Amino acid sequence: MINREIIRIKIVQLTYAYYQNGNKNIDSAEKELFFSLSKAYDLYNYLLALIVAIGKEAGRRLEIAQNKAKREGTEEPSPKFALNRFTLQLESNHQLQEFMENQKNTWQDMPEFVGKLYNQIVESIIYKEYMESHADNYEADRELWRRIYRTLIQENEELDALLEEQSLYWNDDKEIIDTFVLKTIKRFEEQNGAKQELLPEFHSEEEKDYARKLFRATLLNANEYQRFMSEASRNWDFSRLAYMDVVIMQIAIAEMLNFPSIPISVTINEFVEIAKLYSTPKSSGYINGMLDAIARHLIRSGKLIKHMDEPRNAKKFNE
Repeated sequence: MINREIIRIKIVQLTYAYYQNGNKNIDSAEKELFFSLSKAYDLYNYLLALIVAIGKEAGRRLEIAQNKAKREGTEEPSPKFALNRFTLQLESNHQLQEFMENQKNTWQDMPEFVGKLYNQIVESIIYKEYMESHADNYEADRELWRRIYRTLIQENEELDALLEEQSLYWNDDKEIIDTFVLKTIKRFEEQNGAKQELLPEFHSEEEKDYARKLFRATLLNANEYQRFMSEASRNWDFSRLAYMDVVIMQIAIAEMLNFPSIPISVTINEFVEIAKLYSTPKSSGYINGMLDAIARHLIRSGKLIKHMDEPRNAKKFNE
């Protein structure tokens, strides 16, 4: 599940913290990186567990409504939502159960939030369409949760604030993790039952090696990479850069030089997008142009053996 997009963002955050905190222990910094990545995977499981918690709340509400209907002699409510096939399958999932058994905080500790979110779901058009639909199958049940997640969980400020209170590591993770939760919902198959596989923490050892190698190269070769920045920006005041911009470009140069299979254009695009999130409004333009110039400088000097297409449409440094 943890892909290079997440890894790049975490390395930007922790490289910046490495210089700001003054504790220049690379081994400790690397441990912090992998701990931070593991917390992103915890969030993935925790958000899946939220679906289960809502399903259990639906079952509790159904039981109350059924007992009331029996007492009053009225028609019993439909159990369709409480018996949603996807929710029940997720609840029985072995991997998710194992994860939740080892967690101190569970959604059972937050009944008010779960109850409020349940009410929002029941009041939504998505829910009403589902309950009125004649479709009664696994695919319809799974699609309901995909729509609920995209509409009421993916963009939920109260949930974001609650998650931030529980872990500072989750401040910037949810937007990316949401995409993996939606991908997981889509991948579920009824025949897999409780053995349905969730996304693994890492797809392969290659991704872990990428994270370790990129982080260490960034820190160990900082002076050399910053010299490349100065050499490639002689017509522009290097001191005008925000410190975060220097960090972002330092990591980008490390990726260019240490990972032959990653195209230069991919590296530049990825770190320009990160700059849009973490640095000043003008930073992405500066970084776009500077990384392009740095890459061409490194190719001309023989330090970088990669191909680059025609010059990118970047801003001049002295603008």
